[in-house]
Amino acid sequence: MSPATYRASAFVQAARSLGLEAVVGLDLPEQLADYWHVPLGLDFAQVAASVEAIVAYAREQPFVAILSVDDSATELAAYANLALGLVNNSPQASEAARDKLMMRQLMSAGGAPCPIFRSFWLHDEPDWIATQISYPCVVKPRRLSGSRGVIRADNPAEFRVAFERLKRLLISEGASEHDTTILVEDFIPGVEVALEGLLTAGKLKVLTLFDKPDPLDGPFFEETIYVTPSRLPEQTQQAIAECVATASAALGLRTGPVHAELRVNEQGPWMLEIAGRSIGGLCSTILEFGSGMCLEELILRHAVGEKVEMLEREQQAAGVMMIPIPGAGILKGVHGIEAAEAVPLITGVEITAKLNNQLVPLPEGASYLGFIFARGGTPAEVEAAIRQAHQCLRFEIRREIPILNLKGAS
Repeated sequence: MSPATYRASAFVQAARSLGLEAVVGLDLPEQLADYWHVPLGLDFAQVAASVEAIVAYAREQPFVAILSVDDSATELAAYANLALGLVNNSPQASEAARDKLMMRQLMSAGGAPCPIFRSFWLHDEPDWIATQISYPCVVKPRRLSGSRGVIRADNPAEFRVAFERLKRLLISEGASEHDTTILVEDFIPGVEVALEGLLTAGKLKVLTLFDKPDPLDGPFFEETIYVTPSRLPEQTQQAIAECVATASAALGLRTGPVHAELRVNEQGPWMLEIAGRSIGGLCSTILEFGSGMCLEELILRHAVGEKVEMLEREQQAAGVMMIPIPGAGILKGVHGIEAAEAVPLITGVEITAKLNNQLVPLPEGASYLGFIFARGGTPAEVEAAIRQAHQCLRFEIRREIPILNLKGAS
């Protein structure tokens, strides 16, 4: 896992409850790993060296399974499992589930409906690209997750702005404009959903389907509310599951959790993305299976080869809001938490952003202000409770003021 993941404690606690000894491998320099007493310090960018470190560790303490908590280590986990002869997705499938261009190419070849797409170099002239594409379109980085760098453009002028903004972001992340390509694809209208599933020998079991009741039409695609069970017709839900199964097979994903994002319109479901991991953030908190089994426990049981019988989600409706960042600045205060928690059906409000820290909204940002959780009798009631709780919250954000150079002023 990466040091900044929201999900560390959920997996560690699930392992502890199952009596499993979890060895945490963090994306940290060796010196910091030693200082923080991290068992396994790894450099996710140096896959070969990290696999070597994992294999060396396994000689002393053999592993039963190696899992990636985040997108950032899915390829590393695949290579490490391969080196140790453990069950996992192939490195090629894991790479395809991270690289949006490879994903699109394989989905198209494998029969999974997806947007028309093209790739361009960062050093290409945006005025020229603007004449080669159709509108509305969506500009995407190949590797960033969580909707970072994803921008809609409705005309050539908007495209040029979106292209330059994504280019600045990628260069700030260390990309070279001569070695980096981006994706431009048609915008697909419709409602958006997210499917949480588990693959066993290539067969997909749907764990739950989330509706996203807020319109996600751009120009940025910040996700907010997830509610389950889905209110879509059963026939549509079945078509979504079949679409995800087709996409999984096209990429070569065969085992473990999958998190898929789709759009649904009058033509049916369209694949946006699929990841070889479970849902991000703290969203899994609202999911329970069988007699109270959390998602992380389900994933760990599956990973170590246990036959998981109780895959059905509890009947109660549940929802979560990833609280969006309204603007850039320094977080100075959060007000109304008690009032939000007092809203009927709300089960928790967790503010994860730290006071006096910089807030960066999408498309450049990579985090949320926090999460609101709810459970209730129906999805509509859960959604209404989350919206009411969000209205109770007030965030005090100090906008950054440019410092003027007044030297020599009279």
